[in-house]
Amino acid sequence: MCQTNRKPKIIIFDLDYTLWPFWVDTNVTPPFKKKGSNVVDFDGQTIRYYKEVPEVLKHLSEEGYELGVASRTSEIQGAKQLLNLFNWEKYFKYKEIYPGSKLTHFSKIQAASGVDYKNMIFFDDEQRNIADVGRLGVTCIFVQSGVTVALVENALKNF
Repeated sequence: MCQTNRKPKIIIFDLDYTLWPFWVDTNVTPPFKKKGSNVVDFDGQTIRYYKEVPEVLKHLSEEGYELGVASRTSEIQGAKQLLNLFNWEKYFKYKEIYPGSKLTHFSKIQAASGVDYKNMIFFDDEQRNIADVGRLGVTCIFVQSGVTVALVENALKNF
């Protein structure tokens, strides 16, 4: 990934249809568990994430970025369980996972971090969240088919 002069202090990701290709509260059935090298739901369905997400998270973490998640899901425990089972929990300093406005999620991340909104990047698949959070001054990136290395590289280059 690229180096730039101005870097965001915090990079925040939505979960559903951003890091994984489903809604955790409707498309899969918690609780989740490890089965061999896979993660499966209650019905035995294999749970997959977008292919490049682990590489993106690992690289951003190694580059020293603080990472967070902001999700409006009502399946709070299931979402947290997946972060743990995918071994991604270690990457996220900020975890705001509960129903309601993303403005509340960002207000809590801002308060906990002391970082100005203009020093944050947010990746989400829903235009309404992009519009709401963008009004705060956060740089928002619309995700069409999952987070990829190229999408994140481009966002950082243009930050």
